[in-house]
Amino acid sequence: MADERILCFVKREARPFFTPEAMPRLAYVSRTLPSDRAYHSILHAHQDLAEILLICGGEGRFLVGEAFYEVKAGDLLLYNSGVVHDEFSSPENAISAYCAGISGLRLPGLRENALVADGAPALFHAGEEAEDLVLLMDMMYRYLLEDRPGCEALCHHLTLALLGRILQLTGDARVREDPEPKNLGRQVQAFIDGHFSEPLTLQDMGKALHVSPYYLSHVFKETSGYSPTQYLLRRRIGEAQNLLIATDLPMAKIAEQVGFETQNYFNLQFSKHVGMPPKKYRESFVGKKKP
Repeated sequence: MADERILCFVKREARPFFTPEAMPRLAYVSRTLPSDRAYHSILHAHQDLAEILLICGGEGRFLVGEAFYEVKAGDLLLYNSGVVHDEFSSPENAISAYCAGISGLRLPGLRENALVADGAPALFHAGEEAEDLVLLMDMMYRYLLEDRPGCEALCHHLTLALLGRILQLTGDARVREDPEPKNLGRQVQAFIDGHFSEPLTLQDMGKALHVSPYYLSHVFKETSGYSPTQYLLRRRIGEAQNLLIATDLPMAKIAEQVGFETQNYFNLQFSKHVGMPPKKYRESFVGKKKP
């Protein structure tokens, strides 16, 4: 236990994590409660930012890249840009969490918009630090929600504090050892991630990877927990969620852009997997368009 005292001095010269030439920028903060289960993002990736997800309650199973993680309150998940991720939790013990999206992130030894080395574990246990992380993210969320004067500047400094705490937690996260860096399951996932917006069948995948469709499907199910067609469908819906929130593209264009043949089929599958039509999903996040 630390000594209790009234006055604490700064003992060492502070070394900033970031410089004016490499300053990260907060893009958004979200808060998800168990009642908001329909609003979680299905299998998706962000190409231009990293995400920090802090689990505040509930339990779930998360896919990050090729790895699955069992998560609970106090856990921290770090998503590098371009890394596909997904969430599974039961209605009886649904996840509550804060999430922050950050762009312009340049950390020494890492590629742009990466929080840990590619291939390193994405899950960290915040432990006693969780309370501080919750406080920082809740302040950021409330300031932006209430649109307080100067909230952008305040949230910028809170973002730097949040990143500083996280970098102390992660330290030098080691790259996960993988004796088969190019096994078939990962090849299938990479192929779908690169071609999900195109017409794609199991036969197309097998032909491209030079294996039988049956064997490909069996191996991918064993390694990922999905069938290739399930992964493809969730990947398309997840990308549609991103476009619905981040762009003004019409529904028909989004359906086409993520690989659905018709808007009607897109609406049907989106409603089935998300729990509401795409139009309602967009309006829930960004409001109705002004006439």
